[in-house]
Amino acid sequence: MAQLILFNKPYGVLSQFTDSGTQTARPTLSHYIDIPSVYPAGRLDRDSEGLLLLTDDGKLQARIADPKYKLSKTYLAQVEGDVQEESLDQLRRGVRLKDGLTRPARAERIAEPDLWTRDPPVRFRKTVPDCWIKLTISEGRNRQVRRMTAAIGHPTLRLVRWSVGEWTLDGLLSGESRKADPIKLVR
Repeated sequence: MAQLILFNKPYGVLSQFTDSGTQTARPTLSHYIDIPSVYPAGRLDRDSEGLLLLTDDGKLQARIADPKYKLSKTYLAQVEGDVQEESLDQLRRGVRLKDGLTRPARAERIAEPDLWTRDPPVRFRKTVPDCWIKLTISEGRNRQVRRMTAAIGHPTLRLVRWSVGEWTLDGLLSGESRKADPIKLVR
């Protein structure tokens, strides 16, 4: 039976088990996950937080990560500025990026979510307002959510992936993991 691990990746942690990129060691999955033969199904940028799925099953890994399966991913994004409905409508229609038009997203403004404290915290500026949006996409381009919010004039300050398909971060603090049932993917 395939193993599936839900991991709440902290800010600053690489979505890989080793770091060969710099002279100074950066935190990797090996600092948090001590389960042999599991690998990430998809990625989260170093400066993004939240749900990362890991599995030991190559077919399951491909099914989760491959955009052709259109597995939805929901993000909570703290963005610069005061997002209005017209900006959310742009996200709902699809946003033109350098690599083409994105698929339409589900987008809504939300109250500030009750999340763990990020280390380091997002820089607060008295003169620049910010707000939170919830964005659900079904593709996975490089830094897509950040590029989408920037394209509508609201750069992302903090980005948390809350869910992938049916799996969510519910009950997982930053740096924690738990085993999950891979059967949910059949839908």
